[in-house]
Amino acid sequence: MSREALLQHLIEHALRTDGPFTLRSGAISSWYLDARQTTFDGEGAALAGEAVLELVDPTVVAVGGMTMGADPIAVATAIAGARSGRPLKAFSVRKEAKDHGTGGRIVGPVRAGDRVCVLEDTTTTGSAAREAVEALRAEGIEVAQVVALVDRSGGAAAARFEEAGIPFTAVFDTAALGVGE
Repeated sequence: MSREALLQHLIEHALRTDGPFTLRSGAISSWYLDARQTTFDGEGAALAGEAVLELVDPTVVAVGGMTMGADPIAVATAIAGARSGRPLKAFSVRKEAKDHGTGGRIVGPVRAGDRVCVLEDTTTTGSAAREAVEALRAEGIEVAQVVALVDRSGGAAAARFEEAGIPFTAVFDTAALGVGE
């Protein structure tokens, strides 16, 4: 499996160029990457997990981010890690705290003091990952880095996280997909 195979999967199954589309940020775009068409596919998830694992800081013990975009990537990355002898836990950050069960916003085997990597499927501004960072820090969890599957921010997300002292990287940018605004 390879990054090239992941890129081809994203282009063939997740990339839409029949816009206009309204993005989470509110921006309008002629193209949209529905990364879940890849990350919820068995082959695509395996490719994504392996590609993301290559970027995860070796001191990190868990990967995850805002539900639902980060969820399949986190689980796939944890599985890829287990298969390669690099145990990782996966977690999810809810949009809102639940008032039943164990409550809270953080779901999964991650605890205060853990060093984690926040994941995002596609980022335009980094706002979803930033929301996850804030929720994790509120629980005493250390965020070591942010990794996006695709960065469509043109450097804005990297700058945003650099200001917060958090390294940011992406598996692909818009040039790799052959699209742009």
